[in-house]
Amino acid sequence: MADPFSILNVSGPYREPREPVLSYDYSVQRPTWPTPHSVRIKIGIPDEMDCFKVKILNVSGGSPGQQLKLSQVLSRKLADRKLDIANAEGLFSTRLDVMVPPFTGPLAYLFPQLERWMHEVSSTVRKEIQDTIGI
Repeated sequence: MADPFSILNVSGPYREPREPVLSYDYSVQRPTWPTPHSVRIKIGIPDEMDCFKVKILNVSGGSPGQQLKLSQVLSRKLADRKLDIANAEGLFSTRLDVMVPPFTGPLAYLFPQLERWMHEVSSTVRKEIQDTIGI
């Protein structure tokens, strides 16, 4: 059940210590809430990011700067999509600060939705990468 929400602010990506993940912090407001709350979305580098980058988009090469920009673009797209999936699953329907981990382990049942989306947007994302980053 997806409830409407507005994203007021996004910050990141942050490299989490002692975890192979990048994270984004979202400030989320629902129409019925008096104040916004935060949702941290974690992107698993080996599981989610590399699947999108290597397996689906088949992107490789480039300078270190191009690789950094590529990671920023892909991780933000993944984080935005994971926020939508988490909303549809009701993972932040109550007024609490929430952390959405990588879609592995207990949340592995959500990964097929994310992977299906990766395949759907692959041609658009590949063109955007080629046009903006040059890889």
